Amino acid sequence: MQTVYLDYNATTPLDAAVREAMLPFLGEVWGNPSSVHHVGRRARAVLDDARDRSAAILGCKPSEVVFTSGGTESNNLAIFGAARLLKSKGRHIITSSIEHHAVLHCCDYLERKEGFEITRLPVDSQGRLSVDDLKKALRPDTILVSIMAANNEIGTIEPVAELGAICRERGVRFHTDAAQWFGKEPFENIHEFNADLVSICAHKFHGPKGAGALFVKSPLLPDPILFGGGHENERRAGTENVAGIIGFVAALERFLRKPVFDRERLTHLTDKLIETIEKVDGARLVSSPEHGLANTVAFVTEDADSIALLAGLDLEGICASSGSACSAGSLEPSHVIRAIGLGDDLANSLVRFSIGRETTFEEIEYTAEVLPEVVKRIHRAVPSH
Repeated sequence: MQTVYLDYNATTPLDAAVREAMLPFLGEVWGNPSSVHHVGRRARAVLDDARDRSAAILGCKPSEVVFTSGGTESNNLAIFGAARLLKSKGRHIITSSIEHHAVLHCCDYLERKEGFEITRLPVDSQGRLSVDDLKKALRPDTILVSIMAANNEIGTIEPVAELGAICRERGVRFHTDAAQWFGKEPFENIHEFNADLVSICAHKFHGPKGAGALFVKSPLLPDPILFGGGHENERRAGTENVAGIIGFVAALERFLRKPVFDRERLTHLTDKLIETIEKVDGARLVSSPEHGLANTVAFVTEDADSIALLAGLDLEGICASSGSACSAGSLEPSHVIRAIGLGDDLANSLVRFSIGRETTFEEIEYTAEVLPEVVKRIHRAVPSH
């Protein structure tokens, strides 16, 4: 049975050149960058160079790059770190109803345990947040706004540059979770988001898992969430993952300026998927070709659920997702589908196809052939009302 991998928003295969760049730091250069002897100093020099290279690609100061273990940690450091740092100025935070759980759960915790007030902005039927809604929600005690650059479940691209500009005018710190954005959309420099904090995750653009960064605009110094040594200029304790960081930087250099997800090629493939979904009985497209990532096609189906659909596709060798990979196996209805105005029955049936560099037209044709049959099988198995 062939494997058709259509889950690039969950993770991407490690690029061969990125892996080659990492190999010396899994063997030859193995010191602790905090050690003062020559073995440690060699690792420190590599780490400093990696920070300089990251800053050159991102267009920021090296001191503004904090290496982390990936998107979840970057989001946690941004939200907890900024909220706790700024709480003397206010305890109001604004986010959206469709954020990744690595953002939403941080906000829930701050609300439940630390006396913060959270405003969760609604989105329209395509998952787009209104700029006017943000303007109306801002208050004198608002200290932080966190809005994702692109949604992981349905691919909607948010107007973050505009949102960030509004926050800057009002003196409010702005964070964007850009984990799904990097490598998929054109990139000039980190300042195009108009954000004080930007989360980046290596394994979403052919880098290694367990590596990422948080851009922290100077002179902001979020409170740390990990305590121990004075690593990362005392902003993130823990011995640095030098091999992972080298892989992260290599992926940044290879895949950001010219996005590895080629919009023109991918649109040709996603058009075929969309055309197929539109013909499937009871299926409804929920991703937006006009306002979304070129690689993401998401749909819901009446009288079916995600687990059955994904299992049916997997039996045919097709790897898809029900949304956030971090929630795989969860039977919770998709909070994103609820937020765009659909009920729990449809929120339970979300399927996301996310394609990438290795995806072929033959694989898409095979998926287009199999998908209607999988849905039919599930509908036959569901007792009629």
